[in-house]
Amino acid sequence: MPSAVIVLAAGAGTRMRSSLPKVMHPIGGRSMVEHAVATARELAPEHLAVVVRHQRDRVASHVTDFDAEALIVDQDEVPGTGRAVEVGVEALDAVVPAGLGGTVIVTYGDVPLLTAATIRNLIGFHEERKSSVTVLTTHLEVPGGYGRILRDANGEVTAIVEAKDATPEQLAITEVNSGIYAFDAAVLRESLRSVTDDNAQGEKYLTDVLRIARENGRTTAALSVEDRWEVEGANDRVQLSQLGRVLNRRVTEACMRGGATIVDPETTWIDTTVSVGNDVTILPGTQLYGTTVIETGATVGPDTTLTDVIVREGASVVRTHGSDSEIGEDASVGPFTYLRPGTYLGEGGKIGTFCETKNAEIGAGSKLPHLSYAGDVTIGENSNIGAASIFVNYDGVSKHRSRVGSNVRMGSDNMYVAPVTVGDGAYSGAGTVIRKDVPAGALAITEAPQRNIEGWVEEKRAGTAAAEAARSAREAHPTDSGKEG
Repeated sequence: MPSAVIVLAAGAGTRMRSSLPKVMHPIGGRSMVEHAVATARELAPEHLAVVVRHQRDRVASHVTDFDAEALIVDQDEVPGTGRAVEVGVEALDAVVPAGLGGTVIVTYGDVPLLTAATIRNLIGFHEERKSSVTVLTTHLEVPGGYGRILRDANGEVTAIVEAKDATPEQLAITEVNSGIYAFDAAVLRESLRSVTDDNAQGEKYLTDVLRIARENGRTTAALSVEDRWEVEGANDRVQLSQLGRVLNRRVTEACMRGGATIVDPETTWIDTTVSVGNDVTILPGTQLYGTTVIETGATVGPDTTLTDVIVREGASVVRTHGSDSEIGEDASVGPFTYLRPGTYLGEGGKIGTFCETKNAEIGAGSKLPHLSYAGDVTIGENSNIGAASIFVNYDGVSKHRSRVGSNVRMGSDNMYVAPVTVGDGAYSGAGTVIRKDVPAGALAITEAPQRNIEGWVEEKRAGTAAAEAARSAREAHPTDSGKEG
């Protein structure tokens, strides 16, 4: 349990080429900085600070939205990670009566795959060795712009050199600085006072703290992690996409180890905020976002996208796009269904092919089979809405709600001109336009006589294939003339 965690989220992230601050870019259902703060919170630190600068108000508001207890610290005009940590320590000292002590963790708002387990290992390693500074490192075949870890002949860490300041020999080193540290608070505070901006970038480097601490006779160390993705940052959208693939692979593997079947993980996306039960089957081409919950025994997919949708036990959702909805136990949805916000389907119910629903409550055992729109409606239990039915909920000015009772049997191609109420056990005929309430047990029909105009096609569409077919049929069956169609 560290005394404090400082999350650095002040960078501009120009390589993102985006008006959105880098740390706010989403990955796996959370922004990068939200991942970082959530990981820090798992450590149960006494204090947590987030250092901001670029688009300060926007980032600060975003952080407080998901963690109101985090201390927001403003970095001044002095550039560099060393200065960012320095203002973080100063702000924490101001709220800690005796001054900040113990172990301080420094991490970043653009390292979304770092786990609490790895930081706990870092803290344990740091404290067991009574180190003043311990840096988390990893080995890269192509180290690129990362700072290099310098060790002496005994393998002791002596310094960290930034790539822009490194010699050719130092650039050949494959052990790199992740930028994640465990510090003794007193040593950190003392060493930061000696950090200058005398370097190629004119910045106050946090990496100098390790060198200064060692020069002052302090113990320094490095802990290397095998999984480089944990300490990989996202500086542009290509790297963000790469991290996203790795994160999604971890999420899908965790779901499968938890008892879910994912037929094709390569075409399946599951946010870190999604809950997937055991004996769930997820078919190819499925995306599960937000706070979606898939309960035991449910089947989702193929080609389905759900955002903030609850799918209860044993339900089936096929080729469906849905959001902010709930699907009851053993219910079925799809294929080719659009669930808009506010849809609730009860146990054993059905929303079928080419249906759209919005703010609709459909009771247990009730069915909206196909080719229909149900908006702003409450439907009772064990009712059937015929094909090609529309709940006409908008009068050009306001939306209105309709109600359909239980055990109702409605005909195909019905129009429900809201607000109307259909009582329990009622029926309707095909093509009915329901403008008035239908009492319980009544039959609603819209009846108009059918009118056939004999010879119209041959007269008005002379010379067409239809006219020729009509003439041939009339000549072959002259006695059919005049029969009602």
